[in-house]
Formats: sequence, structure tokens, C-alpha cells
Amino acid sequence: MHEILKEYISIKKYQIMSQIVGSRRSLERAISMDELSFDDGIELMSASLHELGAVADTIRRRQVGDAVTFAASYYMNYTNVCAASCQMCAFYRKGDEEDAYVLTPSQIEQRVSIAKQMGATEVHIVGGFHPTLPLEYYEDMMKIIKEKHPSLNIKAFTAAEIFFLSKLTKNSVSEILLRLKEAGLDTMPGGGAELFHPDIRTKIVRGKCTGQEWLDTIRQAHELGIRSNVTMLYGHVEKPEHVIDHLIKIRDLQKETGGFITFIPLKFSLDNTELEKNNLVTEECSSLYDLRVLAVSRIMLANVLDNISVYWVAYGKKMAQVSLAYGGNDLVGTAFSEEIYRAAGKPTGSSIDELATIVREIGRTPIQRNTLFQKVRTL
Repeated sequence: MHEILKEYISIKKYQIMSQIVGSRRSLERAISMDELSFDDGIELMSASLHELGAVADTIRRRQVGDAVTFAASYYMNYTNVCAASCQMCAFYRKGDEEDAYVLTPSQIEQRVSIAKQMGATEVHIVGGFHPTLPLEYYEDMMKIIKEKHPSLNIKAFTAAEIFFLSKLTKNSVSEILLRLKEAGLDTMPGGGAELFHPDIRTKIVRGKCTGQEWLDTIRQAHELGIRSNVTMLYGHVEKPEHVIDHLIKIRDLQKETGGFITFIPLKFSLDNTELEKNNLVTEECSSLYDLRVLAVSRIMLANVLDNISVYWVAYGKKMAQVSLAYGGNDLVGTAFSEEIYRAAGKPTGSSIDELATIVREIGRTPIQRNTLFQKVRTL
């Protein structure tokens, strides 16, 4: 028995050392700006967090310098009525629920007008998959905003919403995108991506497009000159291979179209979701995991995507500061009136001055940007 135990310990030591050596080789290739493989990514997901952060921060500094950017942004949800019933969502309602709502285009414009007075340079508009609203509703929304606020960037409708509209109205994805672009759509947010891998996607979404359908939809948007963000929802029931698969698919599409503006890892927020109610997820992921995902994202997307955004609404402002040392270079925006994370128990909304203070406190330079990451002013 003693000999068997010694052999077991020897095997475990070998496995641990092989893992460390392998991850360091991957990190060395990352520092050299080599494109990393799926296996490299898996190794990084178990690498030393301190080494991982140091490499990610080095790559970040090399790509974009020490400035930290953010936009003055207004978030608005035109409806919470949704034909889907995603297990990870606390926001959706069915049409007969008491707190279900649909804003009219005029109501939307009135809110946008207030946002413009608050200094917003972009309006971020998403909603549920409403089962009866016609395409003209979305066109009218774009037209009234663009007519009254031509300088605002309208960042609206996720690829998942566009795909749903295509099925609902029996128009092609490209036809939907063209009509919305002509009506005033400038860019698209990155939501609805969640995790692309089918093994995990079916466990966190219900009634939403597949990962491949999301990618195909956003590819068509890029081909029409509509640039977008891209997200990844993590911290629920995924495994390392699902994270790496997602990042590589983003990387491959970015090499093809160059249409992604920034990548935003989104931390799953547990409260009031079906995953919580069914005890499939009992607690939110740790801050250490947040940092690991952020750092691996910076490393895996190096060479193709400069901007990695830290969504402070999900992390909290103090954790966002730490995240900026693990590969992040952007704080997304002020998030005036952000409702989706609020539905899951997260406080939202900040000011330009407050975000600038967050940046200065860690010795970096705060810069207000527009949607396309062009400098508005140094703060």
C-alpha cells in the first residue's frame, strides 16, 4: 500500500508540474503575440492568476497604452415582454403579467431627449422578443430618435433580436438590418451571445437563436457596415472549454470582418433567475474567476481586438478597478437607467466624474470616448 501511495503522489506531482509548465509555455507564446490554440486556452484557464494577470496587463499596455476609456451612455429597454424564457434572465415578462410594458416610439424619444441633456453621446437600446410588434415599430423608433437627435449614436438591437425579428416578420436578416440602418441604426450592442457552445447554451437560454445563428447574424451586420460589440455571459454552469470555444469563435469572426468594436465579458447575476430558483446555480462566481476570465480574454483575443471592456455594473466599482490591471482598458459607460442588471439585484448608473475618479485612483488616464472608441476628451 505504501508503494502504491508513493506512486500516486508521484503521478499527481507530475500532472501538476506538467500543467504549470504548459501554461507558462502558453504565456510565453502570448507575450510573443503568437495566436494561441484551443489547448493553450485551456491551459491558461488553470494558470497562476498572478502570472496570467501580468501577461494580460502587458499585452493591454502594448495594444492600447494606459488610458482607460468610457462613454456617456444611456441604456433603455423598449419592452420587457419576451417570447423567450431564458433560465439566466430576471428581466423578461410575459404579456399578461402586471409589470409587462411596451414603450411607444414617442416615449422612447422623450427618454432619449433627457439623456441627451445629461450629456449622453450614445443610446443603447435593447428589449425582449416581443411576439406581435411589427417591423415598422422598430423603424419608427430609429427614425424619431435620429430626426430629433442626429448627433447621437443609436446602438440598438442585439443579433438575437434581429434574428427573432427575421423569423417573426418572415424577412431575411439582411433585409431587417438594411431597413433599420436606413431608418437610423448606427451600431449594435453585443448582447444575446451568452455562450455559443450548444452543450451549454441550451442550459441557459430557451427560445433564443443558436450560437451559430448569432454569429451568422452579426456577420451580416458587419458586412453591411454596421459595427457591433460582442459579449460572453460566464459564471453559471459553464466549463473552461466553453469559455475558450466562445473566445476562439469571436476571434475567427473578427479576423474575417473586423466588425467588433469591443469585447465585454458579462458576469452572470444570480438573483431572481430560473437558474437560482431551480438550485442549478447557488452562488455567483468568485472575483478571482472574474479576473481569470478577463485576463484570458485579453490574451486569446490579442492581435485581433484591442478593446476589452470591464462592465462595472456587474462587478461593482472597486472590483472594476482591480479588473483594469488584468487586461481591461474600458469601463463601457455611465449606464444611465440600466434595467436588466437592476432586475437581478445590481445597482446601476454612474456619472462621468465618478468613472474618471475610479480611473485616476489607480494611476491611469481617464478618457471619455464615443461609441467607436474615438476620443471625446481627456478628463
